[in-house]
Amino acid sequence: MTGPRYTDLVASLPASVPFVGPEVQERARNAPFRARLGANENVFGPSPFAIAAMQDEAAEAWKYADPSHLDLKSALAGRLDCRIDNILLGEGIDGLLGYLVRLLVAQGDAVVTSDGAYPTFNYHVTGFGGQLHKVPYKGDHEDLGALIDKAREVDAKVVYLANPDNPMGSWHGARAIEAALDDLPDGCILALDEAYVEFAPEGTAPRIDPEDPRVVRFRTFSKAYGLAGMRVGYAIAAADTIRAFDRIRNHFAMSRLGLAGALAALEDETWLEEVLRLVAASRDEIGRIAAANGLTALPSATNFVAVDCGSDGAFARRVLEGLAREGVFVRMPFVAPQDRCIRISAGRPEDMAILSEALPVALAIARQARVD
Repeated sequence: MTGPRYTDLVASLPASVPFVGPEVQERARNAPFRARLGANENVFGPSPFAIAAMQDEAAEAWKYADPSHLDLKSALAGRLDCRIDNILLGEGIDGLLGYLVRLLVAQGDAVVTSDGAYPTFNYHVTGFGGQLHKVPYKGDHEDLGALIDKAREVDAKVVYLANPDNPMGSWHGARAIEAALDDLPDGCILALDEAYVEFAPEGTAPRIDPEDPRVVRFRTFSKAYGLAGMRVGYAIAAADTIRAFDRIRNHFAMSRLGLAGALAALEDETWLEEVLRLVAASRDEIGRIAAANGLTALPSATNFVAVDCGSDGAFARRVLEGLAREGVFVRMPFVAPQDRCIRISAGRPEDMAILSEALPVALAIARQARVD
């Protein structure tokens, strides 16, 4: 009896996932978290209209979703001032990034990203045999100039940039990105991840012609719209690029419930404004709690805050572990010097109260361990 014959590439890859889910950690600790503040989910939830739309659609769940996704694409096109031919729907930005890499990256092709940036993108690149080239952050920002210089040096097919950035919450202004496009080497695509753009200050999202062939922009309903569990993301790109995606995308990957919820959420601008207000208030509260404990909250244009623990990655990791023991789920950047921070998602007042109670305990344990 024999088993599957894996490709040489797959056999060479580590058996890992980009993130360990909080549910896995809860099973390991044999208790639920009291505050779930690590996955950058929108704890304030989706629009009530989105919930109702998904409930109504549940009776139709025996049907496949329309593979053209026309209703949601039409609504998005009206808001983005583009044509439906410029929009691609997919299973969150994670799924769309996988399609992008499959479309553009063959084994050995060069791809450029920041060292410590969103790891799921890297996971896709290595899975298709691409060669990752990484540049360090500069002042807790992805270094846009260095990314493009590296792309020119290695003849990269793709440069990945998250704006606003995960995990640091930092951001570049629109003009910097618009200007950088003219420096991209020929044949290189900017993968512009805008998962958090709804939370960002005015002037963060660049003005880019949807037909500009140098850019593929990615957005999602997982963050500001509170639909992470529905896995609905979208890409904005030139019509020729979108047609190329049609050659390799899973045409029946989207759920009817997710599409119905996303359409209703998009139309409820009042709820979106309320979520943005609640997130801003929570960011301020995280900053207050950090300062009360002698820590520094970094400026953030997202629904999370990177909190500088004032030491190195080993110390920040002890703080994170201490918070987990106190029932608070948070995460932290993976790469120095950004790993001096922990990353705390916006939460409800009751979540902030738990954080305020747990952080001093976690810090005391971490500081004692450093002395010992």
